[in-house]
Amino acid sequence: MEERPFGDISYEEFLREKKLMGSRCKECGELYVPPRHFCFKCHSDKMQWEQVSGKGELAAFTCIFVAPPYMARRGYGRNNPYCTGVVKLEEGPRVVARIEGVDASKPETINVGMVLQADFIQEGEGEEATTTLVFKPI
Repeated sequence: MEERPFGDISYEEFLREKKLMGSRCKECGELYVPPRHFCFKCHSDKMQWEQVSGKGELAAFTCIFVAPPYMARRGYGRNNPYCTGVVKLEEGPRVVARIEGVDASKPETINVGMVLQADFIQEGEGEEATTTLVFKPI
C-alpha cells in the first residue's frame, strides 16, 4: 500500500492522517499492529503496510488513578482517572490504548467484550502537534 519505512515515525505519521496501520508478512500472512520490521512468526523481513478497520473489542483494562507526570499535565489523576485497555482488533492483533467515553472512576461500568472503534485525538499545533490513538465504545 505505502512505501514508508516500518517504524514508529511512519506509524505516527499514519496516526496524524487518521489511519490505523499495521504490517503484514508477505510470507505467512501474520499481521502486526503497531507495525514490525520483520515477522515474529516466520522471521521473514518481507512486510507490507495494511490499514486495519480500527474496530475491535475490549479484552482487558485498568483504570489509572495515580497518573504518570505526562498524563498529570493533561489533567488526569486521583480526581480524574483514565482507562487504558487491550483491544483485540477484528483483524486479530491486540493494541494497547487509552479507552475514552467510559467512566474510569467507576470501573464496574466498563465491560470486557464491549465493542470499540479507534479514534484519533489531535493536540497542539505545528511541529508540537501530536496524535494519540484511543478507542471509544460504539
